[in-house]
Amino acid sequence: MRAALLQLCSSDDPAANLPNTIALLRQAQADGAQIALTPEVTNCVSTSRAGQNAVLQTEEDDQTLAAIRTLAAELGLWVLIGSLALKTGDADGRFANRCFLIGPDGAITARYDKIHMFDVQVSETETYHESAAFRPGDRAVVVDTPFARLGLSICYDLRFPMLYRSLAQAGAEVICVPAAFSPVTGAAHWLSLLRARAIENGAFVLAPAQTGLHKARDGRERRTHGHGMVIAPWGEVLLDMGRDPGVALVDLDLARVQDARARVPSLEHDRDFLPPEVS
Repeated sequence: MRAALLQLCSSDDPAANLPNTIALLRQAQADGAQIALTPEVTNCVSTSRAGQNAVLQTEEDDQTLAAIRTLAAELGLWVLIGSLALKTGDADGRFANRCFLIGPDGAITARYDKIHMFDVQVSETETYHESAAFRPGDRAVVVDTPFARLGLSICYDLRFPMLYRSLAQAGAEVICVPAAFSPVTGAAHWLSLLRARAIENGAFVLAPAQTGLHKARDGRERRTHGHGMVIAPWGEVLLDMGRDPGVALVDLDLARVQDARARVPSLEHDRDFLPPEVS
């Protein structure tokens, strides 16, 4: 399985972001990728709900989704769109943070809405309240492809190991973690969490990332950690994309999944237990 990770520095303008994403997907296919993965909020990185309302579309009307579906069919390429920020029509006006797996015929093979919302105060100057703008999903997703069974997740999901256990128990061999990680939490936890999810589930972890300083038309800026990564089932780092935008390829030997799970068959050793008593 040859996979390409795209590392982007998306702005808050979906139309301006799209040509670069398309160019990198073309490069990935030209370099022999069977599947290419983009990061979280590929279409729009924004901290302004008003700004998002002005530029975001529904799934049916989203130009990024339509263009990537057309390109996937043209190139015969599988594409995991890490996520798109989309209008939903909900009464409270909240958006969806939705991942799409696009088949080589351009069809939408799977959708996953981010379950865990990033409501945190990282520091005195860095606070996020994702649930104010985005509605959480409620369903885990595993999908078969010709080369591997994929488990889908997005960014902050990474801190909830029970989600990844459910994906692995459902047969996921490759777990996707597209992200727009905070520089503070990224420096402290990104690599450790990715390696933990890979090791405890005996799975490859593919984590394309947003990176750098994201410009906004209202002058507000956001930084993300970068370091798109691929981790092997035994915990080795196979790819670290550093801080620069671009595309990188990695060849995955799926036999390593079965080898890791045979050596440490912890997926077969889960046990039910009573909750702790506090005394």
